[in-house]
Amino acid sequence: MLIRRETPADIDAIRTVTNLAFNDGPEAPLIDWLRADEGWIPELSLVEDTVLGHVVCTRGYVGDTPALGLGPIAVHPSHQRAGIGSALMHAVLGAAEARGEKAVILLGSPVYYSRFGFRLASEFGITPPDPAWAPHFQARLFGDVAPGGFRYAEPFDRL
Repeated sequence: MLIRRETPADIDAIRTVTNLAFNDGPEAPLIDWLRADEGWIPELSLVEDTVLGHVVCTRGYVGDTPALGLGPIAVHPSHQRAGIGSALMHAVLGAAEARGEKAVILLGSPVYYSRFGFRLASEFGITPPDPAWAPHFQARLFGDVAPGGFRYAEPFDRL
């Protein structure tokens, strides 16, 4: 399976896959808003080669320390549980670490994401923007990060 960087030709397919994966929720518009935001990091928007899946990390902060917010991640419903999501996760985490990023933060299932080295963010003293998220708010650290509140790229505030 080939994982590669998003290209402009992939945008419509990414939107379609994201809408299908999230039942036309706010995730596809969020990705469009993120692309226009200063927190967009093009090399961390990855697709499965035929665009059956997509993942993105954008600039966030733990306190004043740069970190990454992971998500959305989407896989076409007809291809879920076939390894595409795992391949996307491994690729984006490897790219983040290679860039020298200190932390990747996400909101999701602790059971699922623990296989990628994520732990509850509270174990590191990292708090979510909404305290209700704490049981699902997770971090994967690649370096030292002082405790503090996490903030996503601005477009997340529109949700």
